[in-house]
Amino acid sequence: MRRRAVRAALAAAVLGALAAGAATAWLRLSTAELRAGVAETPERPVALVLGAGLNDAGRPMPFLARRLDLAAELYHAGKVEAVLVSGDNGREEYNETDAMADYLAAVGVPRKKIASDYAGFSTWESCARAERVFGVEAATVVTQEFHLPRAVALCRAAGIDTRGVADPSWGDFPGDSAYGYARELPAGLKAAADAAFRPDPTFPGPRETTVDEALSAPR
Repeated sequence: MRRRAVRAALAAAVLGALAAGAATAWLRLSTAELRAGVAETPERPVALVLGAGLNDAGRPMPFLARRLDLAAELYHAGKVEAVLVSGDNGREEYNETDAMADYLAAVGVPRKKIASDYAGFSTWESCARAERVFGVEAATVVTQEFHLPRAVALCRAAGIDTRGVADPSWGDFPGDSAYGYARELPAGLKAAADAAFRPDPTFPGPRETTVDEALSAPR
């Protein structure tokens, strides 16, 4: 009985690993032509920046700062007309979204060109809310290289014409980047389920016009 249980557990682990690997391969292959650098990526109306955490002082962690720098670069290069920052404000004492907007303003992106989503609790929820709540039809999603295939695939599954720009991060943050790549294996399984079933976000509405207002504001 014990051997049978061990064999069953091993079989389940192997099947899980194979499924995770297949999901990760699908994410990378299906988005390969949709990921590029700032100079090569085509113009899109909006840059969607996904949250990645704050430090104890309430400022963006290094990964998030790099994402915001890339979004600012896209804006200053004329590749996007507005930036939607999507983060976690699920607790009163933790406001990732305002910290992201403050950082962008400090690097020269006008406040009127920044829209904020305070309920971007996951990659899927950020993408789904960008389309359903903020009316985003086309965007460049900005994140780390290890995360970008999943982000692009999920935003496309949410109905957004999506391209992706990544911060490579590996050279400056090898440990964190290695963890990020490892984390993408189980995350790929959830992404495949989200893409297939398209669950409602935690807060599905009402419709917000802040992205429209940012797009219509003069530079």
